[in-house]
Amino acid sequence: MKDIFQVIKTIQLSEKATLLGELNNEYVFKVDRRANKLEIKEAVEKLFGKKVISVNTANYSGKKKRERRSDFGRTAHWKKAVVKLKEGDKIDLV
Repeated sequence: MKDIFQVIKTIQLSEKATLLGELNNEYVFKVDRRANKLEIKEAVEKLFGKKVISVNTANYSGKKKRERRSDFGRTAHWKKAVVKLKEGDKIDLV
């Protein structure tokens, strides 16, 4: 297994992610593109000490960016994981 700090990169703090946390006890993380659901589950359980019920993942393509020349660049591709915790468990984001 990979190091837990290599699997989980950041936590996503957006309006939608905040609503998921409040209503469904789900938290959104930006994770390594090669990480699978089992590695994400183990990393969250070790890092935060909470029980994970389910993990859903989605791959996102990087956006095209235009430079001054006629060339096009891209931002990095990334993977999002939505992690649902056991009832009563919460991750303190402050």
